[in-house]
Order: sequence, then structure tokens, then C-alpha cells
Amino acid sequence: MRAPIHSSNRSPRLALLATSLGFVIICLDVTVVNVALARMRDGLQIDSTALEWVGNAYTLAFASLLLTAGALADRLGARRVFVGGFAVFTCASIGCALSDGAGMLVASRAVQGVGAALCVPSSMALLGAAFPDADARAKAVSIWAGTAALALGAGPLVGGLLVDRFGWPSIFLINVPIGVAGIWLTLAHAPETLRHAARRIDLAGQTLAVVTLAALTYAVVESGRLGWTSTIVLSGLTISVVMAALFITVEARSAQPLLPLALFRSAAVSVSALTGWSLNFGYYGLMFAMSLFFQSVRHDTPLETGLAFLPMTAVVTVANLVSGRLTARFGYRLPMLYGQALAALGYLALVFVHADSSALAIALPLLAVGSGVALAVPSINTAVLMHVGPSRVGIASGVLNSARQIGGVVGVGVFGSLVRPESNDMVAGLHIAVALAFATTLLSLVVARTRLEQRQSAIAKCAG
Repeated sequence: MRAPIHSSNRSPRLALLATSLGFVIICLDVTVVNVALARMRDGLQIDSTALEWVGNAYTLAFASLLLTAGALADRLGARRVFVGGFAVFTCASIGCALSDGAGMLVASRAVQGVGAALCVPSSMALLGAAFPDADARAKAVSIWAGTAALALGAGPLVGGLLVDRFGWPSIFLINVPIGVAGIWLTLAHAPETLRHAARRIDLAGQTLAVVTLAALTYAVVESGRLGWTSTIVLSGLTISVVMAALFITVEARSAQPLLPLALFRSAAVSVSALTGWSLNFGYYGLMFAMSLFFQSVRHDTPLETGLAFLPMTAVVTVANLVSGRLTARFGYRLPMLYGQALAALGYLALVFVHADSSALAIALPLLAVGSGVALAVPSINTAVLMHVGPSRVGIASGVLNSARQIGGVVGVGVFGSLVRPESNDMVAGLHIAVALAFATTLLSLVVARTRLEQRQSAIAKCAG
């Protein structure tokens, strides 16, 4: 184990900026692509299934490799892994911009996902090293998550402007200068973390995880074209279930598992993972579906679509800052629960949206969803940092973010299967999709409240 490298010339604030830039472009590429889908479809002559893979190839690689990336951050040092991931992501962005067909674009998006997976767990570990004080760390995490939430919300507007002015490749080229700046800031100001040389990479677990998620994603994406009763779709789901069972068995017996199942004994970790899954299921799926709704049903331009998401963007940063202050003062439970409740109300209101609904009738539910998600996300990150030791921060962050990205993969797949431009009634499909998002968010809220109350009761009994 090597000691962390310290330097009086390093600025924690600039280290926060570096990690935030990494998270910004990772999250920006989740939503910025949505407003370019129609232009990609026309320019590259691809169908709706291929469009879903443009989104899900990225998220699938991201989700599949997060746990291994967390272990690498613990083993090799967070700064080294973060810089490597940033470089991979930036180069893959150039590949996306130069794509002349669906194959190259989907492959480049998958490589982007690899870079993103390397960045996220290591960025949280870098924050922990740069801000050892608990209160300062909570505020830093709030800012870090806030910039990411802002990127998620701003993605449609930024994408709309770029696509309208410069064409769809520009949404990827914008990552290049940000990537160069982020790498320089990281090398100059981010502290290196402790390296745990004994940490091993679980290749068997990683392989099973990739096969499980790939089979699940394939089945969900293809369900829109083939139907849920298709032999191919049912086979994909079956393979996913079998591989998931094998994965859990292997992890339970492994000395150094990819996914330490003991982490889930902590109510804070298990609740944060479930909350992260449900938040991304609804949010990622909604952004994908609403972008198609605006452009295919209401016939908006990419810029008009971006402007339609603007109210959501306007409150994201404020909600994250409020979440950080609430978390620092009252703990993570309050913003976690209230954020989910607000998002659930937003999904419920969208059930009543139609093609001729007013801009306000659409904006208010989107505002509620964006605010709720932005309120809850910092709290789940803080919960993990508070309840996991320094040697496990990387892998615990990987667990949390894997849950979030898996939720996003399933969300885009499910929403995409229900809201297809080829469908005769996209609006009906949208209503079913947002009703599912409401149900999953409400269920997550109930489970989180129950588990956290049980934890508080147990602590009170021990103290008594």
C-alpha cells in the first residue's frame, strides 16, 4: 500500500472542478443525445431499435464495468484511473462524431461507456481524499452531484442548440476541450488516494455481470419490435435470470468478489442503491421518451425540444444545493425521501399529458421530476460515503452507480419499447411508461422509508 501524495500547491476546489467536469460530460452525453435522435435516424438511416442501442450501448458498458472500475480505483489509485477514463471517453467522443453508420456509432458509444465507468467511482474517491472533513465533503458531493444533475437537465437544450447550428456530430465534439481541461486539472490538483495492492479483479464475476446485463438489455430493447412473447425476447430474459443467479452464487463464494454482498447489510447502502435504480429508471426513460414525443408527436425542432426541457434545467442546481444543505444539517434521509415523493408526483401528472397539452401542463410535471431527482441524488452519494470505510469507497461507489446505470438501461429499454415513432399511438405508450415510473418510484420510497426507520429504531435500542 502506498501513501497518498500530498502537495501544498494543490487546490481542493480545483480538484472538485476536475471531478465535476468528468461527471458533467458523462451525464451530458446521457441526455444530449436524446434531442439528436431524430437527426441521427434521418442522417444515418437507422430505425428505432438502433436508436435505443445508441443510448443503451453507452449505458450498458457504463453499468457493466462500474464495479470493476471501483476495484481498480482502490487497487491502482483513484487519480490514475480517473485520468485514464477521462482520456478514453474523450477519444471515443471523436469516434462518435466521425461515425458514418449505426455500427460505428454504437461501438464508439460503448467505448464512451467504458471511459465513463472508469471515471465515476474514482471521482467519488478523489472527493473523499480532497475533502477529509465530513461537512466539507457533504457540500463537495452536493456540488459534484449538482453539476451532473445540471448537465442532465441542460443536455436537451445544449444538444438542441448544437444540432440546429452544427449538426448532430457536434454534440460529441464538445466533449474534447472539456476532456483536455479536466485531465489537466486532475493531474495538477487532485490528490492521489491510497493504493490497496491486495485488491484483486474478479474476472468470473465481471464476465457474468456483462452477460447478465447484455441479455437483459437486448431482451428489453427488442421487445418493442418483436413483442414480449417473442422467443428471442423470452430467451434473453431467461439467460439474464440464469446468469444473475450464477453471478450471485460466484460472488457469495469469492474471497474478493466483484460485488461484496455484505455491503447490502448496511441499510444506507441497500436503500441508496434501490433509490438510485428507481431514479434513473424513470429519469433516463422519460428523457428518451419525451424527446421522441416532442419531435414525433408535437413536431418540434431539436432546439424547441431543448427549450421544452428548460424549466427542468432551471431548478436543478438550486435543488442540489438545497439537498446538500439539508443533508449536512438533518442527514441524508430527508432529501432522499422527499425527492422521491416529488418525482413520483411529476410522473403521475404526466399521465394526463396529450399531444395538444399546453406548454405549462407539460413543463410543471417535468419540473417536479427534475427537482425531485436533483434533491435525492446527493443524499444517496453522501449516505454511501458516510457508511463505508476508506478502503471500500471505490467499490461501494461502483455498486451505487451500477444500480443507477442499470436502472437507466432498463428505463430507456422499457420506455423505448412503449414509445416508438412507428406506433399508431405514441401518447398511450407514454402514459403507460410514466405510470410505470410512478409505481417504481413510489415502491422505492416506501422501501427506503421502512428500511431507514428500522435502522433508526435499531440504533435507538442499542443506545438505550
